[in-house]
Amino acid sequence: SSLAASRSFSVGRARVGFSRVFSSTRTQNLPIKFGAMAPNVTSAPVTDLPPSKIDENIKTEQPVRPGNQDSYEWQLVWRNILLFIYLHMAALYGAWLMVTSASWATVAWAILMYQCSALGITAGAHRLWAHRSYKARLPLRILLAFFNLISFQNDIMEWARDHRVHHKYSETDADPHNATRGFFFSHVGWLLCRKHPLIKEKGKGIDMSDLEKDTVVAFQKKYYLTLMPLACFVFPTVVPMYFWGESFVNAWFVATMFRYAFTLNMTWLVNSAAHMWGQKPYDASINPAENLMVALGAAGEGWHNYHHVFPWDYKAAELGNYRANPTTMFIDFMSKIGWAYDLKTVPKEVVVKRCQRTGDGTLHHSHDGKAPWGWGDKDISPEDVQDTTSIYKKD
Repeated sequence: SSLAASRSFSVGRARVGFSRVFSSTRTQNLPIKFGAMAPNVTSAPVTDLPPSKIDENIKTEQPVRPGNQDSYEWQLVWRNILLFIYLHMAALYGAWLMVTSASWATVAWAILMYQCSALGITAGAHRLWAHRSYKARLPLRILLAFFNLISFQNDIMEWARDHRVHHKYSETDADPHNATRGFFFSHVGWLLCRKHPLIKEKGKGIDMSDLEKDTVVAFQKKYYLTLMPLACFVFPTVVPMYFWGESFVNAWFVATMFRYAFTLNMTWLVNSAAHMWGQKPYDASINPAENLMVALGAAGEGWHNYHHVFPWDYKAAELGNYRANPTTMFIDFMSKIGWAYDLKTVPKEVVVKRCQRTGDGTLHHSHDGKAPWGWGDKDISPEDVQDTTSIYKKD
C-alpha cells in the first residue's frame, strides 16, 4: 500500500531517510493535532485517553482502532522541516533550469535516475522485501539495493518493517502515515514529527527474520549512511558533469534535487491520494483505492485497493498487462532472464469471489492485526495460500 514514498516509493508507502538520519535532532514539544478527517476516509468513534492511560494502552493486546490516541501531542522535528523546505525550493529551481538551461542529456539522466530509484522502492523494498511477493537471485538483489540507495527513503530493513506495520494496522495510530489524519499528514506530515509510540510498539511484533537473514539487506543497513549520500546525491550530480560537461548548478538542481523531490512526492501520493480517492472494486470498506493517476506517477503502485486485499501478488494489481504498471514489466523481464522467480499471483476466480464478498462495502472493516503483510505471514488464510500460484518457480 503502500513509489520515498511510503519511506515509499509507495506506492504504498513512501518514506524518506531524514527521519532516521536526524533522529538525534532536538525537537520542540508542540501540541500539534492532526485530527481532521480527509474526504472519503472512514471515520471511527474517537476515544480521548488521559495521559496516564497512554502507556497502558500501548501495552494492551487489544485491536488497534482508529482514533485511539487522537489527543496525542506530536513532537515536530525541525531539522526535517527545514530540509524539506530547502529540498522543495531547490526542486522548483531545478524545474526552471530543466526548461531553460539544462541539456537534454541531463533531463534524460534525471528521468533515468527517477526510474531507477522508483524501482528500488517498488520492485525492491516494497514487492520483494516487504511483501515477499517474488524471489530474486543475488545479482537482482544487489541491483535493487543500489537503486534503493538512490531513492534515499531509509534502508530496506526499516522501510519493510514500517510497511508491514502499515498493512497490519492500516489507518490506526500504529500506521506510520495514518490517512484518517488528513491528506497533509499521510503525504508528508508524518515525516515532520516523531513517530507515534504505537508504531514502535507494534513494529516490535512484526516478524523480520526473513530480512535479517538476507546478506544484501544486512550489508546495505550496515553501510547505509556511507553509501546513501554517494548514490543519491554524488553519483547523479557527477555523471552529467563528467560525461557531457554539464554545469554543477544544472546537474545538482535538475538531476539530484528535482529528481529526488519528484520521486518522494510520487511515493507519498500512494500513502495519501491512493488512500482517499478512487474506486474500490475489491473491498469497498477499506480506504485504499484504485487511483490511475497515482499508478502513472508511482510506477504502478496506484492500484491500491487490490494491493491491500492481496498484498502478496507481485503485480500489485489485477491487470494482466503492463498498463500503468512498469514495475510488473520489470519483474517479468527479470524472470525471463532468470533473476526473478517464484512470482506470486492470485487467480482470476479468487479475485472475482473476493469482489463478490466484500466489493459492495456492506461488511464492517477494521484492522485488528490479522491483516497479512505479504507472503509468509501466519495470518494468510489456508484458502488464499492454496489458491495462490507461483510462476517461474526455480526452487
